[in-house]
Amino acid sequence: MNYQQAINEIEESFGFVPSFFKLIPDEYLASEWDLQKRLAMEETLIPNKYKELIGLGIAAVTRCRYCTYYHTQIAKLFGATDKEIEEAMHLAKLVEGWSTYINGMQIDYEEFKQEIDRAVEHVKSTMNS
Repeated sequence: MNYQQAINEIEESFGFVPSFFKLIPDEYLASEWDLQKRLAMEETLIPNKYKELIGLGIAAVTRCRYCTYYHTQIAKLFGATDKEIEEAMHLAKLVEGWSTYINGMQIDYEEFKQEIDRAVEHVKSTMNS
């Protein structure tokens, strides 16, 4: 795909070429669009609604208001409810909080991995009962 093909596909997909695509240098636009289209817009192993909820969680943690708005709107487009969006934000907050705490306390990583593996094995054994 070349630059003009990418521009045509973007315009066909959105009805116009959003300004943030116009900021990408011409020599990179085709590859950036191809990745955006294939990973974020097409169906992949992860359903689009869930990809957008993941993107929203990352956007919230990185505090990018542009990404937060984008992923909220697209998640809703793919069927996410306000309650699902709220739950995704609670999960993002929980993960960020534990990450901050565990990293700040400098928990031994190998011990952490062993404990998580042990907990997973326990849960597996209770699921098979």
